[in-house]
Amino acid sequence: MAKIPTAQDHVPLRDLRASRRYFATFRQILDHLPRVAADMRARNQLSEPEIEILAAYLTQLGHTFHALSMKYLLVGRDTGRPVPPLTLDVQESGFPVFNELLIMANDAQQAANHLENMPGPETLKRQMIDQIIADRDIPTRLQFSMAQRLYYEELARGELFWAQNDPRGTVLSDAEGRLRLLVHWAVYDSQVNLPTIYLMELEDSGRTPLLRDTRRWPEVQAHLMGQALGGLKLLTIAKAFDDRFDDLHPKSLRRLHLGPLYAEGYTRQSGPIHDVLIEAATSPGDHWALAWTDEVLQSERVIEERAGWFGTVEREVFALDPFAGRGADIGASRMDRSIILPERPYQVLAEKAPPGFSQVTKYVVGNSGRVLRY
Repeated sequence: MAKIPTAQDHVPLRDLRASRRYFATFRQILDHLPRVAADMRARNQLSEPEIEILAAYLTQLGHTFHALSMKYLLVGRDTGRPVPPLTLDVQESGFPVFNELLIMANDAQQAANHLENMPGPETLKRQMIDQIIADRDIPTRLQFSMAQRLYYEELARGELFWAQNDPRGTVLSDAEGRLRLLVHWAVYDSQVNLPTIYLMELEDSGRTPLLRDTRRWPEVQAHLMGQALGGLKLLTIAKAFDDRFDDLHPKSLRRLHLGPLYAEGYTRQSGPIHDVLIEAATSPGDHWALAWTDEVLQSERVIEERAGWFGTVEREVFALDPFAGRGADIGASRMDRSIILPERPYQVLAEKAPPGFSQVTKYVVGNSGRVLRY
């Protein structure tokens, strides 16, 4: 059962400096993640098509955080128009709460109308200069208008990470009369307030190619979005898909949970990482660590089942993690946990060597921005 959040779990960022430092931290982390993805590609943990898809979602996530940083650029200042501060899930994820993305999606629907009724950037700049020179005053309200304009411009450009990012597909190969496709979709999981990315490799034995099939493709999209819940095991999702579509055969299913974020001064997670960040946060920029989980489920073999009086259908048998029965527990062939953090927190983590971290892959960001894997 999902944990019911309390008022203490969701906290508004009312302080201007704290809000800007939060967004600066996320910009820094998102700049490093493509290097992590490149390392995973070099080690054959991700294929080239998967890397391209992951990079696109990371770019969209960056656009989303940039838009939110403009929306809340002047939080706590007298702007003449009350704007509630950004609300964080400080207990479970360190990310903005799900409702922030719902509000942003609603704003995006009205972005064109807002931009049409706002002064242009050059007009706002001239007005700010006039107020500074003539009144010798800080043009806070004009700065707010400019920030809001930049927010709506970002929304109008699109290509953001939304609460729901509908399935898309790409053809990998066409052999023996079957298309092999890579289908991907993503959600901002409302139960844990984390971005979650799904990738499914499947074979299509239907008469009409799936991506051009006006009947099956909408059904597939709706089915996958309905199953995009972090609380469901990959095995549950894959078997439901396999049972629902007789001519689509899921060969692998992958789920990437981005987060949680641990950040001293922002999150309340307890345990080893909390202690590490407390000890390491002696210099600016060393107060964070981002964890993520990579779940993979792979088909082991195919069996045939009877369908109707005379027909048969193919069904996938999925391989589960054989070690100590964990596969049945996690519903996946394997689960890998990783964390990215600056040098100083990594040094403290290595010195303390808390139990449970020996199997976690560490990506360490050096002062030059280089990312090393341990």
